[in-house]
Amino acid sequence: MRRILVVEDSSSTRSLVRAILEDPAFSSVVGPVEVAEAQSGFDAMRLLPRTRFDLIITDINMPDVNGLELIHFIRRSEQYRSTPLVIISTQATERDVERGKKLGADAYVPKPFTPELLRGTCEQLLLSPPARASTTPALADGSAPVGRRNG
Repeated sequence: MRRILVVEDSSSTRSLVRAILEDPAFSSVVGPVEVAEAQSGFDAMRLLPRTRFDLIITDINMPDVNGLELIHFIRRSEQYRSTPLVIISTQATERDVERGKKLGADAYVPKPFTPELLRGTCEQLLLSPPARASTTPALADGSAPVGRRNG
């Protein structure tokens, strides 16, 4: 069972992401999935120690603890240091993508996104070998790959 954490303050976006990840087309590629939701970075920080997640998807602009602070927390955690992490955000300038990369995001998916874009990005990250190679294949469909972390 693949466990995925979706961190997003917008309930409609959380629902959309959940629907994409729970679609049989996705699970037929990556196997069974269980999706957990957090509506802020603070909520995510409470959930992270309780369950081992295989993928984390986060927005940037959120109340309490924002997505960039959450990524910093995740990458400093021994448990999640090498867990694939996707940023979904309306902030998608080159500078935003670079900042996400420096903090340790594996992919940056700009909003609005298509189900195919998010699904393809997540499939690639979940099916990649766990050891983070410095040469990451380009993500199918044009999302901005932002490098992998060495575990």
